[in-house]
Amino acid sequence: MLLEVETAMNSVINWMESRCLLSAEHRAVIDSETGESWTYSQLWQGINNMAHYLTIVGIQPGDRVALLAPNHRVYVDLLFACGRIGAVLVPLNWKLATQEMNYILEDCTPKLIVVHPDLSDVAAPLKSESWNFLHMDSEAYRLLMQPLSGNGPIKQVSIELTHPLAIIYTGGTTGHPKGVVLSHQSIFWNATNTIASWNLTESDVTPTYLPMFHTGGLNALSIPVLMAGGSVIIARQFDPIQSMELLIQARCTIVLMVPTMYHMLIQSPEFDRFHFPKSLTFLSGGAPCPLTIYEAFAAKGLAFKEGYGGTETGPNNFCVHPDQARRKPGTVGKSMLFGDVRLVDDKGSNVSIGEIGELVLKGGHLFESYWRQPDLTRHVKRDGWFYTGDLCRQDEDGDYYIVGRKKDMIITGGENVYPLEVEQFLHRHPDIEDAAVVGVPDAKWGEIVAALVVLKEGITLTEEELRQYCSQAIAKYKVPKYIRFVEHLPKTTVGKLDKKRIVQSFQ
Repeated sequence: MLLEVETAMNSVINWMESRCLLSAEHRAVIDSETGESWTYSQLWQGINNMAHYLTIVGIQPGDRVALLAPNHRVYVDLLFACGRIGAVLVPLNWKLATQEMNYILEDCTPKLIVVHPDLSDVAAPLKSESWNFLHMDSEAYRLLMQPLSGNGPIKQVSIELTHPLAIIYTGGTTGHPKGVVLSHQSIFWNATNTIASWNLTESDVTPTYLPMFHTGGLNALSIPVLMAGGSVIIARQFDPIQSMELLIQARCTIVLMVPTMYHMLIQSPEFDRFHFPKSLTFLSGGAPCPLTIYEAFAAKGLAFKEGYGGTETGPNNFCVHPDQARRKPGTVGKSMLFGDVRLVDDKGSNVSIGEIGELVLKGGHLFESYWRQPDLTRHVKRDGWFYTGDLCRQDEDGDYYIVGRKKDMIITGGENVYPLEVEQFLHRHPDIEDAAVVGVPDAKWGEIVAALVVLKEGITLTEEELRQYCSQAIAKYKVPKYIRFVEHLPKTTVGKLDKKRIVQSFQ
């Protein structure tokens, strides 16, 4: 029995080796800039070479290896090389300030930092005396990636399913970044769940535009498509026209983008002109998607749907067919195959159908812990359930709708206002390009509704005109009392609305 358990564990931990054997001559990774591509056999060779290098320079099980790179094949090489020897990959958000990055490095104490040449200037001001660096434009790295045949077998190490494989740091908009520990089973079950629930196959081709230092770029589609034996096109920069050309030329079958990218797509004149393959499914994630984007894709007859997740939760948790998403815009669908979902009130009791509650999740795809923060981990993980802090409702068909963050809910004069509802309404105004809604402190009402609004180019609109527009369809207490017109909305380094900065802008 013990041998059977160990065999099963090895299958989970070493699945990439099996995939590379099964799909040896199939294209695994393509570089969108250079056009260079690698088969699964070549990919495994790079992973194996990297694992050998890490052992030669003294990386031991449990050691952290940081990566400072734009989207690049090295993310795949390094992740699975670390997995082979029991080390832990820490992808670094290269958009952070030096002080923020130094905080992360001091928190995770990597034994090695791998640096892409495009980010040498970012690495230069780091506390170099504290860390060892491997620069990807060095002779050492060039030799490392040569197709060598003299490497012997990797020394076997004892690895448990719950051992860390990656630490991905959150944005830190509410304080210092938190290190989210993803174990071998976290990444395995997210990929397995995604393949089984979304019906991914070796025929799938996906472009990765989201940054791979973020769970959306690494785990939402890249790793699941590789597990299924498909092809991943790694792209560094997003351009709406170039991206649409790539989707057509590469015959992509599924693409994940954030709403900001989709907004740029539908605003481009080429969006109406281009004809996309009917096999292509567009998936939105990272932030609530405006209904105007749903409508633009529906008008072209394109498959479009929305997902939900976070660094701590896979990030994939729900499944919805594009036809269902078209009929019920805003739904993320039903729970994926291997996961459980509940909606609870402040006492932890299940809420009724149609009522709003906090979303709590359970499954092998969840994160293990926050790095070196046991108290915070215990606060959000209770009895195997992860309390997401997100508000959600379920309809009579069993489909879920994300309403917003629990901490973002506005309570004004005893009434609950969900910012997403007001934002979706503002997005429908023909003269509004973008909008964000927050609650700001008020002596009389506790909080009042405030909105930052970006108008379309050449448009003028007064606060009073916008309030009259709102009053036609939403309750008076939901109508923004403060309205400020701005050129653009504050965003985090991964493209999400920075609600903390928006609130501060009204104080």
